[in-house]
Amino acid sequence: MRDERVDRLARTVVTYSLGLQRGDTVLIELRGLGTLDFGAALVREAVAVGAVPQVFFNDERFLRPFLLGCDEAQVVRLGDLQAAAMSLVDAYVGVRGSDNPYDLSDVPAVARDWYQRHVWQRVHVENRAKRTRWVVLRWPNDAMAQAAGTSREAFEDFYFDVCGLDYARLGAGMRLLAERMRATRDVRVVAPDTDLRLSIAGMPAVVCDGHHNLPDGEVYTAPILDSVEGTIRFNAPVLYAGRAFDDIALRFERGRVVEARAADDRQTTDLNRVLDTDAGARSVGEFALGLNRALRRPMRDALFDEKIAGSLHLALGNAYDTAFNGNRSAVHWDLVLIQRPEHGGGEVWFDGELIRKDGRFVPADLAEALDA
Repeated sequence: MRDERVDRLARTVVTYSLGLQRGDTVLIELRGLGTLDFGAALVREAVAVGAVPQVFFNDERFLRPFLLGCDEAQVVRLGDLQAAAMSLVDAYVGVRGSDNPYDLSDVPAVARDWYQRHVWQRVHVENRAKRTRWVVLRWPNDAMAQAAGTSREAFEDFYFDVCGLDYARLGAGMRLLAERMRATRDVRVVAPDTDLRLSIAGMPAVVCDGHHNLPDGEVYTAPILDSVEGTIRFNAPVLYAGRAFDDIALRFERGRVVEARAADDRQTTDLNRVLDTDAGARSVGEFALGLNRALRRPMRDALFDEKIAGSLHLALGNAYDTAFNGNRSAVHWDLVLIQRPEHGGGEVWFDGELIRKDGRFVPADLAEALDA
């Protein structure tokens, strides 16, 4: 029996997130066996509007043996093939439902670096993000339910609730915040072990209301490249390239990370290896506030955690073209600080005005639109 929630979400992706029309071509990339039924639903909805879908099953069970045995020339050629495919389509859907998010944890660092530079950077950063209409979403499975500490059934109910929000309505409130951010010069973030200053003077502020990510709910910009100063400790656990990181703390001078540590020596070594990927990896490409009231606690999944109500995040590395501060990198790594009281609290200041305290907005118009 088909789940009506699956069909509704596929229709949202096709008609709202991507706005597919007759004659459009769309690449549907699936990861995880549990994504196959949703892939079929996406095909049905795409065909119904006259678009032409191409399905690509690109799972870690295939990527892992490739990276364990390849040389750099083979990774370059893989990037050639995938970049060519991406260049032929108008739109892209990435459905990430990996059965084991740690499948790549034992891949050698050099092979992960090759993949990041020659495949991810070329295919997704330089091609997909710049020239296609795209949306990326996770797919609920046992691994995600375990990470969230819930039953599979409870997690599925949660998932369809947060992905099925009225994003058009949420977007109206986010536009008020975006207007304030565009008018702001200096930002200060205060929290336990955190006192960070940065400038967003003259930078765009972008509303994320379901057109690129599901779930969604953030407004992002990028700091002036050399303006980030001070310290920040992130309290949401994170996964990057198949490896877990906890309690990441960074110190910035003139926009660059000059000191980085994590929960233990191994994590700290791996963290600094990522930061040494290239010249841009130690700079910040994004600053954002999370606003999705249906998301309350972290689950080591940045696509969810960066949208948590009362959170903010920095992305180390590459800046989006829509809010470009000059930073280019093969890395774009979102790190999340939750400022609600149960996570230690904190404050966000815009040009000396207290904008958010302990995860709730202080100005009346923002509080009414985004906290109600």
